[in-house]
Amino acid sequence: MSTRKILTASQRNNVLLCMATLVSENKEELLKANALDISNYKGDDLAVYDRLIVDAEKVNEMVKSLHQLADDTDPLGKKLCDFKHENGLKIINKTAPFGTVLIIYESRPDVTVEAAAIAFKSGNKIVLKGGKEAINSNLKLVDLWHKALSQCNISTEWVEYLKLSRVETQGFLENPPQKIDLIIPRGGEKLIAFVKKNANCPVIVSGRGNNFVYVDSEADVAIALQIIMNAKTAKISACNAVDKVLVNASLPNKSAFLKALVAKLRASNVTIFGDEKMSSLEEVTLIENEDVWYEEFLDYKIVIGQVANSSEAIDKINTYGGGHSAVIITTDEKEAEDFMTAVDAAAVYHNASTRFTDGGQFGLGGELAISTDKLHHRGPMGLQHLVTNKWYIFGNGQTR
Repeated sequence: MSTRKILTASQRNNVLLCMATLVSENKEELLKANALDISNYKGDDLAVYDRLIVDAEKVNEMVKSLHQLADDTDPLGKKLCDFKHENGLKIINKTAPFGTVLIIYESRPDVTVEAAAIAFKSGNKIVLKGGKEAINSNLKLVDLWHKALSQCNISTEWVEYLKLSRVETQGFLENPPQKIDLIIPRGGEKLIAFVKKNANCPVIVSGRGNNFVYVDSEADVAIALQIIMNAKTAKISACNAVDKVLVNASLPNKSAFLKALVAKLRASNVTIFGDEKMSSLEEVTLIENEDVWYEEFLDYKIVIGQVANSSEAIDKINTYGGGHSAVIITTDEKEAEDFMTAVDAAAVYHNASTRFTDGGQFGLGGELAISTDKLHHRGPMGLQHLVTNKWYIFGNGQTR
């Protein structure tokens, strides 16, 4: 397919709508395939297990996302620059597809639909490499992709699934048998490190969280409790969950706030770790070493620390955070503005939960990934972000 033409917007939309119909019609078969994956899973990783589950609601979300993408504006051919040279050259810069996008992911069969659909709508050929724990779900969904393509008289090569072992995957990354223009890993830090180490083409780092909440001295403690509990416990497998809480030493009634926070966390079965200033609290365990500040837990675990001021909080977040999301809880708007400007994260919040760092919540209609890189895009990557650009120059014999 190296010489393939870009599919028209109508062709791509027809495939998405056909896929939506097929996913809806085959809901029961998808649920059965997923039930088999769940029964076969023998691991103890809570995040992997949580991401593995496909229920009726999730199937409905897949169908909804496909319809939304079909309705969205075509991201290709968008004029970014239109320049008339003094010698008469007409120079235009327009958006263009990457070419072939490889998505490597763990668990999460919904990636096989939603992420692939965004990349497909953006005009790219899709190569998928899912984890063995979701093999039955993924193969069923890829079969539906191929049926949708065939029903629209389009080659099934536009969506390819790789059934490779880890060793085979490493070999593929090091020396791919086909041209791969971009790789997007969706999973934990080990997967991301594996891809970055072995890939020989651009990689967009996606999904590492390790997000922080800073409770300022001027915080509304009721809001702080509400936000921390939501960000930590609503979905522990999400990269937008919170792992670290920093509390200003001058917070009024700090002891009462910490006692209430610890009680709420323990009631939700969250294991609590703390620095030296916090470890004296009941049911808080002293952290073993500073490396824990770097960790993304994806589990019912949290670390609470104390800082002298917002500058210390910013330094700690910029040192240890994953570059994903960070929150300041305060009634001081100037303090919030300074914090949000200085913190090095893709999404910064004032008095709101990190759980909103999501393409759908940010008005993108969906997301391929949440990039913690600064190139080529940062934060939730929606349909309009999975494009590159191309220059078109029109002349009538100009030379330089």
